[in-house]
Amino acid sequence: MAKAPLALVKDRFKDKEGLVKAVRDLAKGDLWLDREVASGLDRAPNRKLLKLHDTLSVVKKEFGSRSKLVEAIVSAEGRAKDKDAGNRYESWPVPRLYDRLRTVKKSAAN
Repeated sequence: MAKAPLALVKDRFKDKEGLVKAVRDLAKGDLWLDREVASGLDRAPNRKLLKLHDTLSVVKKEFGSRSKLVEAIVSAEGRAKDKDAGNRYESWPVPRLYDRLRTVKKSAAN
């Protein structure tokens, strides 16, 4: 049986404040949009914070920045030569971009 989100938070971060701090540390710089207010993280459920932390960790490790993630999406869609292809993705948050990349890769594999 899977652990509850609170148990995962306590195992990995000791408490919710540690998880919120870890998410804020990952959300600095190029991974986070200015319109995404980080002040609401204190009130977010543990499950959402864990998913956000995992997603930001993977994106930072694999791509390093939002722009490289957008480039990966555009190339996976087969539109790498189109200069304006990534413009529509610039306003998307990182979790949505990462989900889009996984969807495009999955559909390309089929």
